[in-house]
Amino acid sequence: MKPEAILYKATLGGKELSFETGRLARQAGGSIVVRQGDSMIFAAATLGNVREGVDFFPLTVDYEERMYAGGKIPGSFFRREGRPSTDATLVARLTDRPLRPLFPEGMRNEVQVILMSLSADNDNALDMLAINAASAALMISDVPWGGPVGAVRIAYIDGRLVANPSIHEMEESSLDLRVAGTKEAILMVEAGSSEVTEELMAEALQLAHDSIQDVIAVQERMAAEIGKAKKEVALAVSDQALIDRVKADIKDRVTALLDSEYSKANMYGGIDQIKADYLLQTLGQEPDLVELVNLAKAFDEAERMVVRDRILYEGKRPDNRKVYEVREISVETDISPRAHGSGLFTRGETQVLTLATLGTPKEAQELDNLNGMDSKRYMHHYNFPPYATGETRRVGGQSRREIGHGALAERALEPVLPDEKAFPYTIRLVSEVLESNGSSSMASVCGSSLALMDSGVPITAPVSGVAMGLIMEGDRYVILTDILGTEDHLGDMDFKVAGTRNGITALQMDIKIAGITPAIMAEALARAKDARLYILGQMTQVIAEPRPELKPHVPRIETIKVPIDKIGAIIGPAGKNIRALQEETNTKIDIDDDGTVYIAAIDGEGFNEARERILALTETPEIGRIYTGKCVRVTDFGAFIEILPGVDGMVHISQLSTERVEKVEDVVNVGDDLTVMVIDISPDGKIRLSRQALLEGWTAEEAREHDSPRGARPRTGGGDRRSGGDRGDRRSGGDRGDRRSSGDRRSGGDRRGGYDKRDRR
Repeated sequence: MKPEAILYKATLGGKELSFETGRLARQAGGSIVVRQGDSMIFAAATLGNVREGVDFFPLTVDYEERMYAGGKIPGSFFRREGRPSTDATLVARLTDRPLRPLFPEGMRNEVQVILMSLSADNDNALDMLAINAASAALMISDVPWGGPVGAVRIAYIDGRLVANPSIHEMEESSLDLRVAGTKEAILMVEAGSSEVTEELMAEALQLAHDSIQDVIAVQERMAAEIGKAKKEVALAVSDQALIDRVKADIKDRVTALLDSEYSKANMYGGIDQIKADYLLQTLGQEPDLVELVNLAKAFDEAERMVVRDRILYEGKRPDNRKVYEVREISVETDISPRAHGSGLFTRGETQVLTLATLGTPKEAQELDNLNGMDSKRYMHHYNFPPYATGETRRVGGQSRREIGHGALAERALEPVLPDEKAFPYTIRLVSEVLESNGSSSMASVCGSSLALMDSGVPITAPVSGVAMGLIMEGDRYVILTDILGTEDHLGDMDFKVAGTRNGITALQMDIKIAGITPAIMAEALARAKDARLYILGQMTQVIAEPRPELKPHVPRIETIKVPIDKIGAIIGPAGKNIRALQEETNTKIDIDDDGTVYIAAIDGEGFNEARERILALTETPEIGRIYTGKCVRVTDFGAFIEILPGVDGMVHISQLSTERVEKVEDVVNVGDDLTVMVIDISPDGKIRLSRQALLEGWTAEEAREHDSPRGARPRTGGGDRRSGGDRGDRRSGGDRGDRRSSGDRRSGGDRRGGYDKRDRR
């Protein structure tokens, strides 16, 4: 029997969004297909058992980007999807963040949400559909969850905010804001923008929250009408009485530690020592294992409460800074002598070294995904080694966190990069986190800005970033500027803001509680602006703008334009010409389909040679131009000269000299060079050349007037030209005779009759 589909519809930014269930994946806990236009995404949410020995919530969100959704075959060697692309990883992270805070506290059952692209129409993006699909799947499933959430993208186009824009509309937008939230509050924010103001960002956040209300209402109706009963799961419940007792026991010792001079090592080491002493004092040398585990958990929660209370009610932070104060900053540039640019940014105990590399357009990253982009010329990679936190662990591929932080920094700097036409380089930045105690992602933004300016990349403005935190209990809250690792761990929000003096370029918010209001976010944005401008001031004291010139070892890239039909001549059969050209001139050459040729060279000599040879390969003969070329064929009536690669013209025997020529071979033979002028080009492309025009000093028009008809011999008689006057004198020993004897190729002189090869242009 054909499965019956159940359909619900919602409106998001004036567009219809449909939720279908009951037809696909009926054995999953809950499954949904969300559709907008011809873009469709599938989501399945399933509840597993308790994973033994874990003291955290094991939620997994995976996004499977299927190329068939866009009518594509994967470009890998195996022609099938393999490791998730960067875009797929980012969508999975984007979906995870608003879902996670709404699961019951103490839940230890495994929950898996799998998303899969079914159709991509290149006009309706899949990322926001993924969050809405995951939420709906959880709502109708048997998984305990405190949703729903709705998600929407906000654009800013022609002076107005637009909810749920199309991919094509986003090409004109100066804001790409993605927001997810519940009916009451915002849970997740991710944004890239072209220096928008804090006021506009706050307005956009409010529009986003208003826009998702219908999507949330439809999911609530689905849960009520077709949703499964939620399974009862055992929750790891904290012993609040034990926590309160431990808090009273350790408060003075923890407070004394917090009042002492701060360093991360002292803080973490001190807490570990207090914990070890307390457990030993309370349970003795041979404690019961269950009692030891319970007391250790109670200690961790009690210590967290002491630090939070101190911030919330006394305004005292672990390192004794004011809530609005930024840590001490150190800035350096030109760290690596051979990297194309480098910047070292240190803020407190967080340190990031970013190094820049500039390459040719050919080195841009090729993409194989469903987002409509086929390549990217700017890449930012972020590495977080274990020594940065004083730890040891296996070093392997990049984690989701590293990919996400790299994408955030990339988004922050993209708006200030020069246009590719004005600065035709591929740009790669690598941020190496050398030390970490809070907000290494924003330190990588600052280090990257320094590296770009150090390399001489003409960015429009420097960019800085700062991470804000939040401690909230009931209606009472404190916003923290430039959070420490401890404050991130025990706080309720990690709110990262990057931008220039003119406005915000990137924004990211992670929430650990049920959400915060747009009003609190607006306040955090204003505080972040003050901190961002302060950090920018510290950076610009060291380097305020890009260096006027690129570093000496950066390849210089120049562009020339050639006719599209000449591209093949540069490349040659199977790339033979362009490979030889690059090897012989020590350059890198890239060619766009529009005929733009990029020449990259370390030295000017190689560039000039490559440029001249490319122009020669692509030049179109012009009447009146002088060329030096090789004789490729000789006939009774003239010689054929290759004046440009693959382009021949014919010099009639009557145009080879000022004197009568009996045989063509008396002047030129196959393989000889000859300097000639183009005197005519027929409609069918045949080229007529003249050497006599150069010797006589004629124009092309004059040469055509004196040219003999095809096949005729030059005249032999009379006239002043052959019997008298200056011309006769020149023939019998004057200047003309001298020029011919010195330029005659058979007498060892200049075979080109006194014309230098460079004169042809």
